[in-house]
Amino acid sequence: MIYTLTINPSLDYVMMFKSVTNGELNRSSREFDVAGGKGINVSIVLSNIGKTSTCLGYIAGFVGQEIKNKLKAHGCFTDFIELPDGCTRINVKVKEVDGRETEYNGNGPHISENNIQKLLDKINALQKDDLLVLSGSIPEDVPQNIYGQIAQIASKKKIQLVVDAEKNLLSETLSYKPLLIKPNLAELNGILGRNVKTTEDIVAGIDELREKGAQNVLVSMGGQGALFGGSDGSHYRFEAPKGTVINTVGSGDSMVAEFISQYLDNKELSVCARYAVAAGSAGAFSEVLPESDTIGRLYEAVKVQDLSK
Repeated sequence: MIYTLTINPSLDYVMMFKSVTNGELNRSSREFDVAGGKGINVSIVLSNIGKTSTCLGYIAGFVGQEIKNKLKAHGCFTDFIELPDGCTRINVKVKEVDGRETEYNGNGPHISENNIQKLLDKINALQKDDLLVLSGSIPEDVPQNIYGQIAQIASKKKIQLVVDAEKNLLSETLSYKPLLIKPNLAELNGILGRNVKTTEDIVAGIDELREKGAQNVLVSMGGQGALFGGSDGSHYRFEAPKGTVINTVGSGDSMVAEFISQYLDNKELSVCARYAVAAGSAGAFSEVLPESDTIGRLYEAVKVQDLSK
């Protein structure tokens, strides 16, 4: 079974405007809402491409129940810890036709030490060869080494681990040999503690993270595609297909989901990474998270360069 963890999920309320004037009444031209959070995005894309997963994390109040309902409608299973107080956050995304976007994000409910232990107990109940995705940031009242604690449990239980997180959240998992890590370029700089710009610099950074324990490293670079270093010693550069960017939210999560899907189908690592780049592009070219047909159409448009030759 695939599990995704979203410690601080949200209901994202998206409002579309022709333009916004601060300090005045502004009326939107359209609104819609979606279940938000990086792990949740991964689960939704997995469902879109035919893979079953279970969402873990915390929810509270009527917003939490709405997130459960939305995930059920997407075909995802849920096993959230339901908090007795507070309410899952609502994030407001204000989008203007000129491309500007302003976000107002809530903090979310308080998570007690007792509920932290409940989460660790859930992780400890997973089975050998399950796959767990850790992605996104965490609230301030959650221990900053929580991903490290979870990675330690996963290692002991022989649970495959995928991590998409920043700085220490990611770094603390490396010694437990995650199957895949997917930093973007800014996150790679933060993890390495230096700026990398050239292909050679990025490849060196990938190798450094692999030496620290990561089996496969996929560095996403937006419209420039991605660089990949595999457990087989390979290095590839992938050029993203051309298209009109509509919404980049969830593109990285789409990459993670598609890599996992192809890997579990026993595809070659370079194929997994190429599909991942296609999925990221498919997400960026759409208002919603991508589906299998769209990803498949873009796969052939992803140009591949084998850097080991």
